[in-house]
Parts: sequence; C-alpha cells; structure tokens
Amino acid sequence: MATVVRRHRHTTNGNRRGAADGREKLKSKKLQMDSGKVMHRRKPDIPVIRPRVSDENHHVQQVSAKSLELSKVIRLLEDPLTANLKERHLFVLKKLLKRSQIGFLLKELTCIAKILDICAEKVNNHPEYVPILCEALQICRLPFLKEKTSDELHYAQDVTEFLSHMGCLMRVSDADVRQQIVESVKSFYSCVAPKQLLDGTGRVSKTKPRTFHSANRFSRLSLRLQPTSPGYRLQLLERSDLAQTLLLSMAALENQPSIKLQLLQTLQILSSSSDMNCVLMLNARGAETICLHMNEPDPSGQVLLRSSEILWNLLERGRKAEVMAQLSNVECVTSLKEAFFNQLNGCQQSDLRLVNDLLVITTLIAENPNSLLIESSFAKQLVVLVALPDVKGHNPLARNFSNEELKMKKLLLNLLVLLSKDVAALQLYKEEKVMGALLILTKPPAASSERRSGSRHWSSVQQEELQLQALATLATVAPLMLEDFMSCQGNSFLLLLLDWCIKQDAHFAHSVHGVGGRGGKKAQLQLCVRVMRSVTSSGEDSVCQSLCEQGIISQLLAILMQMEASPDDEDAVALEIKSDIQLILSVLCESDMHRKELFGSEGVEMAVHFLRKGSNKFYSGLGHNKLILSTVDCVWSCIVGCYTTEDYFLAKEGAFLLLDLLSSSPRCVHYNILATLLELCDNTNTVSHILSWRDDGGRTAPSLLLQLWRDEEEELMVSRNQHGGITDPQRPIFSLHRQDDTQLSFPTNVPSVAVLELSENLRSKIYSIFCKLGFQELPGLSTKHHVTLSIVRRYLDFKVGEVWEEINRELSLDGVRPITPDEEALSVICKIAEDTARRVTAEQNSILERQEKEDIGEEELMYTEIKSHWKQQELRAKSWENYLSKTSNYEILKEVKAQREKYIESSRPKPKHEDAAVHPTEHFIGQVVSVESTDAPGPAGVKLTLARAAIKTAGQDVDGPTTQDREYFSTVSVKD
Repeated sequence: MATVVRRHRHTTNGNRRGAADGREKLKSKKLQMDSGKVMHRRKPDIPVIRPRVSDENHHVQQVSAKSLELSKVIRLLEDPLTANLKERHLFVLKKLLKRSQIGFLLKELTCIAKILDICAEKVNNHPEYVPILCEALQICRLPFLKEKTSDELHYAQDVTEFLSHMGCLMRVSDADVRQQIVESVKSFYSCVAPKQLLDGTGRVSKTKPRTFHSANRFSRLSLRLQPTSPGYRLQLLERSDLAQTLLLSMAALENQPSIKLQLLQTLQILSSSSDMNCVLMLNARGAETICLHMNEPDPSGQVLLRSSEILWNLLERGRKAEVMAQLSNVECVTSLKEAFFNQLNGCQQSDLRLVNDLLVITTLIAENPNSLLIESSFAKQLVVLVALPDVKGHNPLARNFSNEELKMKKLLLNLLVLLSKDVAALQLYKEEKVMGALLILTKPPAASSERRSGSRHWSSVQQEELQLQALATLATVAPLMLEDFMSCQGNSFLLLLLDWCIKQDAHFAHSVHGVGGRGGKKAQLQLCVRVMRSVTSSGEDSVCQSLCEQGIISQLLAILMQMEASPDDEDAVALEIKSDIQLILSVLCESDMHRKELFGSEGVEMAVHFLRKGSNKFYSGLGHNKLILSTVDCVWSCIVGCYTTEDYFLAKEGAFLLLDLLSSSPRCVHYNILATLLELCDNTNTVSHILSWRDDGGRTAPSLLLQLWRDEEEELMVSRNQHGGITDPQRPIFSLHRQDDTQLSFPTNVPSVAVLELSENLRSKIYSIFCKLGFQELPGLSTKHHVTLSIVRRYLDFKVGEVWEEINRELSLDGVRPITPDEEALSVICKIAEDTARRVTAEQNSILERQEKEDIGEEELMYTEIKSHWKQQELRAKSWENYLSKTSNYEILKEVKAQREKYIESSRPKPKHEDAAVHPTEHFIGQVVSVESTDAPGPAGVKLTLARAAIKTAGQDVDGPTTQDREYFSTVSVKD
C-alpha cells in the first residue's frame, strides 16, 4: 500500500502523461484489491493482454473466480501454515463480506457455511472473529441470490444445510452472535415478499446504505443475479434442523435473559407459522423443554407469556397426544402448578388471562389418564378453588366479578368432569364438599334486591353461565357421588329448579350455553332433566323413591304435554328434553307396579300421542329417532305389565299404533317394537287386536311379521331358494355371517354363537309372537307367506338341533370323544333335526305344487272367459252386419219382409171346422210367461212364452159359460 502511495505522489509531480499513466495503473490495482486477490508488485511496462470474449463468458469467468476465491479462503483458514495468521484472516474475510453485501449466492452457501463454522471455532480464543460472524448473519437476512431460475431447485439441499448450520452457531457463547441469529431467523418471516433489494447503482435499498468501489462492475454483476422467491427460504427452513437446534439451545441461555426472551419470540413465530416446525420441535421434546424453563427468573415478565403461546401453538398445529404425553410427567405438572399460582396472585387483568391459558393446558393434561395432577397435589389445590366465591387478591375494589374470573370458574368446573374418571379425585371432591358447592350454583338466579350491598357478586349473565356449567358438571359427577348427592338434598334442588323452569315469568335468558336456550329457560330445563336422567339411570332405589315420593311422575307428564301444546318450539333441544323425560319415566316405572299405576291413563294418553306421530321424521337430524325409541321404551316399561294400563292402551288402539310404527320405521327400531308387542301379547285382548290390524295397503299383521322374517334372513345371508324354501336341510337356519365361527371353540362360561343369536336378531321375537297368534287360519297370507311360515313353525326345533350340532363340533375341535351312548344320542338328535328340515322342505314343495295347480285352474278359467268374450264379440259383429245389409240392400229388405209375413201367417191358428171360421172376434190380453235367449242374432234370438185371457164383448152373456178356456201360446221365435 505504501508503494502505491509513493507511486501516486510521483505521478503528481511528473508531466501530465505520466500522471495519466499512473492513474490508470492505480485504478487497476484498486480493482484487484476489491476483488479480494493478493496483490503482487509487477513491472509497469509489461502489458497484460487478455482475449476479448462475450459478456456471458465473462460472467462465467467471474463466477468461477469467486468460487475459486472461497476455496482459497477456506484453505487459508484451515491450512496449518496459515491458521494463525489472524490479521490476514480478518482482512480476507472482510473483503469477502464486502463483496457479498447484496446477499449470498446459492452456489456459494456450502462454502459460506464452512467458513462460518471455522470462525465459530476460533471465537472462543479470538473474539476478533465475532464481528465477522455478526456481519455475515446480517447478510443472511437478505434473500439468497440465484443466477438461473433452476438454481432454487438445484441448490435446495445446500440451502437446507446452510440453515441448519445457522442454528448450530448458537453454540457460540457471545451474546451478539446469538442475538444476530435469532433476529436473522425472525427476519425470514417479517418480510415474506421482500422488495427489490438493488436500486441499480449497487446500493442495497431499504437497508443501511453502503458505498462500494468499482460500482459499475457490481452493477453489471447485479443485473445477472436475482433474489430467490419469497417463500423459498421458509419452505426449506421446515426441512432443516433450525427449529430443533434453536429449541435445544435454550439450556445455554440461563445467564442471558434478554437473548432467551428473543429466542422464545422466534420459537413462537416458528411454531405459529408451520405445522412441520411444530412437529420438529416436538421431536426434540419441545413441549417439555418450554414447560420446564418457563418459571426461570424473568425481569421482563414476558417469558411465561411467550412460553404459554408456544405451548398453545404446539397443541393446535402439532400432535396433541404428543404434547400431552410430554407435559404429563411430574416435573412439568409441578412447573405448571408453580406458574399458575404465581400468576393467580397478580392483580392485573392480563395475569388472569394468562392464568386461564395455563388452566386450559392443565385441563388438556387431565384428559390423559396417565397424568399426575393428583399425585402432584395440583388437583387438590384446584378443587379448593371451585368452592371459593372469589379469586384472592384480584382488584377487591371492583363491584362485580370480571369475565376472566367467570372463565376461570367455568374452566375449574370443566376440570371436575375430567378428573372424575379417577377414583382418587372423587375422594378429593368429598373432602372439599364439591357437591354442595355445585348444588348451590344450580339455584335459580336471585333477585337484585336479595344481593348483599357492598359485596362483590356475579351479574345476572355471569350467574346464569355458572348455573348452566354447574348443571352440566352435575350430570357427570352426581351419578358417581350419589351418597353425597342425597345427603345434600340434591333431588330437592333439582325439583325446585324444575318448578322454576316451567313457570311463566318475565325471565330472559342471556346464555347461549344450550342451543335454543336464548330468550327463555329452555337451556336450564334441558340440563336439569339431563341431570335427573343421569342420576336415575344409576338404578339406585333410594334416589328413585325420593323422586317418586315428591310427585315427579305427574310433574314430568305435565311438562311433556305442556311442551307438546306449543309445536312451534319443536327443535333439537325440545326433542332432547322430551326423550330424556320419557327415559326417566321408564327407569322409575320399570320394576314397580305401584309407579305404573301412578303413570295411569294420563301416561297412556301421552304415549299414544307420541306414537301417533309415526316415523316420518326419523332421519330429520333433530332427534326424532331418539324420541321414537324412548316412546317405545316408555310403553314397554310403564304400560306393559299392569293390566289396567294395558287395557286402556289397547282401547286407545295402542297395538294398532305399534304395528303402524313397525311397518313404517327403519330396521333399527324393529327389535324394541317386537319386544313390546311380545310382552303385550300376554294380555288376552291383544291377539284379537293384532289379527284385526290392516295397513293402508290391506296387509295383515301375520304377513308383515313374515316379511320381516324374510328381510332378517336376507340380512343374515341365510341360504334360501327363490320361493323362500330351505336349500340345505343340514343347516336350515344357518347364517353365513357365522361361517368363520364354526372353527372356534368357546369356553364353558361363554355363550356360543348359536345362543347369542337369539338376542341379536328378530327371528326369536317373531317366532314367539306367532306362538301367541297360532299358526293356523291366519288372515292375508299368500303361498310365499305359507312357505316362510312353515320355517317359522319349526324354528325352535331347528335352533335346538343347531345348538346340539355346535356342541358336537366343539367336542371334535377339542379332541374330546363322548362315550358311546352319548355319541349315539348326539347322532340321533342331529339326524332328527335334519329329518325335520326335510319334512318341512316336503311340506313347502306340496304348498308350491298346490299353488301351481290353483294357478293352472285359474289360468284355464281365465282362458274360457276370454273365449266367451270373443264369441260374444263375433255375434255382435254378425248382427251388426245383418242390420247393415237390410238397410243398404232393397232386395234383402223385401226378402226379410216376406219372410216375416210368412212367419206371422204361420203363427196364426187354423180353424178345426167350418164353424170356427164364423167365430166372433175375441179380444185378449197377453202376458209374458218366460223369456229364453238363443244363438240367433238380433230379435230372432229371443223366444217369448205368452198367455192370453179372453175378454167378453158387450153383446155376450156375462152369466153364460165361456166357450174357450185359458190357452197358452206356443213358443215362437220373434225376429226383428
């Protein structure tokens, strides 16, 4: 450099030509220095001659020169002969970074990563390398540069490895380096679509302005380089180990709280922007790491907030089960407990929000059955908070509780439901008197005048929210703690609340806890009935007896009919309430005759009313399917078994309604309806109702039952021929679904498949009903029905044979040989079952043959009728032709007239003697005696038999005897 200065001074004192030559030489040397090359003194009079090449070749030479320079820099840093030349290293590195101020090339990233790793190793002994690392990390904030569009794909792996090396630089203990790393990573997300970095003059726009030597050269170079696409680096970051490395580096930041906070902010950005980053962090046990470090000393008070946000991101975007598994150990639960109660004592609203966030995370941990909330005593401290009316230390000057306190109270109630799965938690509930606190919260809202002045209280909206949440909690907890529920008079609380729900007052509901509950008390009624259903379904007789003694049956019936009186309110909530009430009534009346009598005619009217609705809305999605099932169950439990209610039910056409429902409902309801009908058939009046039933198409009950039998066998894939007859006498009722079970042997205490089938399909129920109805003279059965009926009649024999055949098969599978008498007995039993099936097959064939003969006879009769019909048509046609011939041909008309006169003349009687010719004329009255048809067309085909009676004239003697008796005309044929 001194030589250059001296040469410069010499040129200023020489002539103008020498000065110009000196400036040219100085300019060339500066270009060499800017390019990073080592300068050598050369004789000025030796010209450097280079061949002229195209711009593209010149660019390739420049790029290859750069690559060559990076390899020389690495050799300079690693070579043992030059490894200690610190000043030489810093000089070259500064030149390298100065050349890369607009960004690193994609093709150079591998070498850049190697150089940064070498510098990171030297930082421990030589802090002078720290600025180099910091400046390089600042350049990393800029987008990488590409020469061709394909470079992004070609160098993707290099970029991934470079980003991983960036994370590894966190091992450098210097705070500035670590800060630059986290800020560089944050900058990746701060500007996803970076603006143009170059302004055309070689300066970096929107960044700190820098001045470069040989600006024209950098401008020409920048025209051939372009920044990578905006999301390119973020996509490759997900494939790298950067997120994992940053997470693991938290353990090294205990003495650098400011860097730790910035690192948490960076991890929050990484976890909120990508699901893959969350997965990578979880693979490094990120949830556990964050949870264990969130209670470390923090002057800023932001570490816990950032940690909770990261945990939330991992829960929402990562694998929830993985997060819960990592947070379920004792250390993490203890850390959460410490953070929760430290923040609970704060007096800021933001503190309570953070407390609620931690409580939600704790609630999610409670869903894991392996959580250690009870063992860590965290659960006990949370249960204590349930009964407290206020959170200690939070703004005691406020008149009302805040919404954050309401949210925390509801979260605690929800936590009770999740912890109730553990028996140890129920013991905690007993010790802390949780049941009493829940029942107090379910009380109807008190009037504003009843509230104590000067004390904090819940607003009406908040009180209603807590009331609904407490009822939802009771629905789960109360059946598990029935002893505490009864000792706290839980039934009385529920009945008082039920009375309040059905009262018509000016109460306006603010809560939207239950769908359809806004604007009234429907949400409270829904949850109150739900609690009653869960309590009574436990089967505890003391609970049911207490409710019945307080008149619950009549009260529930009144509520049902009151709700039915306003059909406009029929929505999902109303349907759920109705079905729950019917289920409660079923549980109360199922095993007690006195309660069935209390159900009485009012209950029968209710059941008939719901049965009349039918199953048209079964698939509406609102809950009509549940209502139908609960109605049938109510008939079965509350009506069947009590003769007074049964008779009233039959008088109200209840059996007809059940059959209507059976014919129109889906298959899933048939089992309950058939079971109800079967139980109802014990009443002698039921059979006549069933046999007299007809549907809209005229179908009878036996034909409906046989059709259900065929549908059931089709569902079970039982082998049948086209007429529904038996095809395999050895397995007459065998289902193909059980084919895989034929090679299994069951223990003695486990029912076999043949026995279990009795309760799994409808055939046993249909057979039992036919046993009540009989198998003879059933109305409305076709031949196909009779074929099926022959199988139904022998169902029990077939089932017995099937069970014995199954026993024989299991003995052979187990290698057990019965004694000779038992073996012979088994063989005879199986043979009898097969013979029975063959007899049924013969009976079916005879039924089909008889039907075939009847069909042939009907067919012959039909053909005879058709033949007669055609004969009549031919006669009518011939008569019409005769008529037309008479009217259209005069000769034929004269011939017919002459024939008619001839017939008339021949029909007159001839006198027997001459005196008869002078016989006076007598008048007579004719009377038709008989009419007979012949095959002749027209009037000629009609024969009339007439009788005449003589009428005396005025000159005749009245008293004298008549000279002629009554005379009958001979039968004549009348034509025309």
